[in-house]
Parts: sequence; structure tokens; C-alpha cells
Amino acid sequence: MDDTLRPKGTATLHPAPSLANAMRRARTDAAEHSEVVAELRGAEMARLEMLAEAMKPVLAQVPDSIDLFDTGLVPGDRPRFFIDMLAFVEMGRDRRTYRFLQDTRHGRIVLAETEKVDSMVDTMTQYVARRLVEREQAMASDQTVEQAARVYAGDSGGRSSRALSPVSAATSAPLAPPRRRLFFTALMFVVELLGSIVLFAVLAALGWFAWQAGWHWWEVQQVSG
Repeated sequence: MDDTLRPKGTATLHPAPSLANAMRRARTDAAEHSEVVAELRGAEMARLEMLAEAMKPVLAQVPDSIDLFDTGLVPGDRPRFFIDMLAFVEMGRDRRTYRFLQDTRHGRIVLAETEKVDSMVDTMTQYVARRLVEREQAMASDQTVEQAARVYAGDSGGRSSRALSPVSAATSAPLAPPRRRLFFTALMFVVELLGSIVLFAVLAALGWFAWQAGWHWWEVQQVSG
């Protein structure tokens, strides 16, 4: 029906939207988005694998007895290549830039950012060397403290053994008790002994006088009674 022949005041009818069509479009968009995300993650993993392969010759030079570096690729929403427990590499938002990050007590810091694998390998090599030097310094410090403790313990043991040796005990004047001290000790013992004897004698005399007074009082009471 032509719009010119439509009566005035009559509303134009539109078809009702289809929920099924909307869901189909939503599924299609989600699948395309998932494919894009999967492709991006695949590209990130590929770049990180290139970096890991480039770092293998460097890590192979680390002695087997040193377990500071536990490298590995970790997939996820943000794939990462870990060089140790604190430092790792991930891709930037452009999916082409390598970002070398490290977790510290004050938060996460960026050590380097570059698009070139060789530059990132050089930076990570310097990081590995710095960690090895820090380990050597820590071990040297521990050895210095341990040696100092051993020297101190040996010196203290030597002084103790010298103090307890018979020759030192015989020849060292401070270790032998002075005669004057022994004399005063014996004198104080005699004074204390005499004082104890006098005290007991006085107490015995007082007791005897008290007994005599009581006996006399009892006799007086018997006579008067």
C-alpha cells in the first residue's frame, strides 16, 4: 500500500526483532573475538619461545650447582617467560614489544622494553650476571662472619685453656687466694663461733635464774598457805 494513500494518523508497522537472530550474531562475534584472542596469544607465545631459545646458550653457562634460575614459559591470559622467581618477560599491548619486569619489595618495576630479541637477550644476560655476583658477595659475607666466629671461639678456648692450665694457676697471682683473705676469713669464723657460745650461755643463765625465781615463789606460797 502506498504511503500517499495511507490514512493520516496511521502508525508505520515494523517487524518485531528476532531474539534468535540476535543470539546467532552474538555467538558469531564471540567466536571471532575468541579466534582473534587465540591468534594474539599464539603470536605472543611464539615470540616468547624465540626469546627462550635465544637465552638457552646463556643459561647453559650457569653452573649446575647454582639453582637461582628456574626458567619456563607459562601460558595464560598474559603468557610469560620466567627467568627466575622474581623476573619475567611478557609482551606489551602492541604484542611486539618485550617487557622485562621484576617484582620487588616496593612493587613491580620495568627493567627493559624493546622489540628486538638480541637487545632483550643482552639485558637478561646482564641480569643473570648481576644475580650471580650478588650470590658470590652473599656467600663471601657469610664465610667472613663464619671465620670471625671461629677465630673468636678459638681465641676464647685458648684463653680458657690457659686459665685452667696448672702452670698458669701456679704462676698467676690473681688466681691464688691471698693469705690475708684466708686470715680474715678464719678470724670471722672464730668470732661468730664465740658469739654463738656467749649467746647460748646468756640464754642458759637467764633460764636458770628464771627457774630459781619461780621455785622460790612456789615455796613462799606453800609456807604462807
